[in-house]
Amino acid sequence: MKIVKTIEEVRAQVKAWRAQGLTVGLVPTMGYLHEGHASLIDASHRDNDRTVVSDFVNPMQFGPTEDLESYPRDIEHDARLVEAHGGDLIFHPEPEEMYHEGFSSFVDMTVLTQELCGLSRPVHFRGVCTVVSKLFHIVKPDRAYFGKKDAQQLAVIRHMVDDLNMDIEIIGCPIIREEDGLAKSSRNTYLSAQERQAALVLSRAIFRGMELVRAGETDCAAILKEMRSLIEAEPLARIDYVKIVDCATMQQIGTLDRPALCAMAVYIGKTRLIDNFFTEDV
Repeated sequence: MKIVKTIEEVRAQVKAWRAQGLTVGLVPTMGYLHEGHASLIDASHRDNDRTVVSDFVNPMQFGPTEDLESYPRDIEHDARLVEAHGGDLIFHPEPEEMYHEGFSSFVDMTVLTQELCGLSRPVHFRGVCTVVSKLFHIVKPDRAYFGKKDAQQLAVIRHMVDDLNMDIEIIGCPIIREEDGLAKSSRNTYLSAQERQAALVLSRAIFRGMELVRAGETDCAAILKEMRSLIEAEPLARIDYVKIVDCATMQQIGTLDRPALCAMAVYIGKTRLIDNFFTEDV
C-alpha cells in the first residue's frame, strides 16, 4: 500500500494497473477514517482488483463559519486502516495540488442540492460535486463507493454521473453504527461525554421512524411529529431539519407512496450530526 500526494503519481499507478487489465475502485474520503469508511474499502476490495482511497479535507465544501481548520486529521491512522482493509493506494494531496492558482471551474447542481443539507450549507454540494468530479477524472475508476449516511450526497453524486455521462458505477453502502446506535462519523470526536450520550437521540428517532413505517404508517407528518418530539425532549439537541423526501428528487413529500428518504441534521451542542433511513430498507 502506497501514499502519494500528486495527481501525476495517481495517474501513473492507475495506468500501470490498467495495462495489466485490472479493475479499479475508488473510495473518496476526507480522512480520519473509521469503521464506516472501512466498510467502503472492504466493498471496493471485494469488487475490484485494486482500490484507491482519496484522503483529502476538501476546503471547497466548507462554508466560512464551518469546521475546516478543526476537522480531524490523522494520516498515519488512516494508512493503517486502509492497508488492513485491502486498499492499495492513498491519494493524499495538498489543497494546492487539487486547486491550482487561478482555479475557476466548478460543478454545480440545482434541485437536489436545494433541500436538506443544501439549505443550511449553501456552498457544500458545489464543493462536493467539483472535488468528486476531479477525483473521477484523475482515477478513472470502474466503481466508486459512498456511504448511505450521507444520503443526499449519494443522490447528488448519482445524478451528476448520470447527467454528465460518466462511465462509473456508484455503489451506496449501509450506515455503520456504534454498538449503542450512534452513526459513525468523524465529527463524533467533537462530542463531550455528556454530548455523546445526548447524541443517541438521533438514532432513537431514526429507529422510531422505522418502526412506524414497518407498522404501515404512510402519513409523513405523523412520522415526523413523533421523531421531532423525541429529539426536542433532549436539552442538548437543536434540530436543523427532520424531513421525508423523494429519493430521486430530494423534494419533500406528504405520503409514503414512493421510495423515500427520512433524513435529519441535529446540533448536539455545537456539533452538527446527520442520520437517516431509506424506506425501502425498512
